[in-house]
Amino acid sequence: MTAGYWPVRLQHREVVLRPLRRRDRTAWDAVRQHNREWLEPWEATQPPGAEPGPPTFTALVRVLDRQARLGQLLPWALCWDPTGGQQPDAARLVGQVTVSGITRGSAMFAQIGYWIDRRAAGRGMVPVGVALATDYCFRDLGLHRMEVAIRPENGNSLRVVEKLGFRHEGLRPRYLHINGDWRDHEIFALHREEVPGGLLARWEMASQRPE
Repeated sequence: MTAGYWPVRLQHREVVLRPLRRRDRTAWDAVRQHNREWLEPWEATQPPGAEPGPPTFTALVRVLDRQARLGQLLPWALCWDPTGGQQPDAARLVGQVTVSGITRGSAMFAQIGYWIDRRAAGRGMVPVGVALATDYCFRDLGLHRMEVAIRPENGNSLRVVEKLGFRHEGLRPRYLHINGDWRDHEIFALHREEVPGGLLARWEMASQRPE
């Protein structure tokens, strides 16, 4: 990714990925507060000695936007639009999808993470959001590899990559600092040539097959 790509808005039917905005603070705070216990076991935390993160939501948005404009990450709000794009202001914030660690050169890869409001889980929004983000990175940024790191205990997240057909590559012990300690993570990946028609198209085809 190079500077100048951001901001980016993506939509497929009712699922919207758009940049976080400062005016999202009230909705974001409400969703995070309601889902505190739901999200806490999987939340990234700062290890001892690390620099503290942004102190306010406004500061967080400012930092993310600056990094996005520098081509370092893609910090999207995950939103639900029941009008399917007919009324843009109808989209409701229900989570986040973030592409981070964007690396060019001989690697051409990035990592993707996500969370969703428990009340909105189970509707297929996260798989669609991850597919939209992955297709954008492969098609528009020319990246070659997308990687997802998931704690072995996080069954909901594991089901997302399973549904999307990400390849399991193994366990990385004590890989990320989560919920106050270094945690093991299972690594899943997908290469661009594995989804020549796009990940979203493959997901839709698979989701329409009878069980």
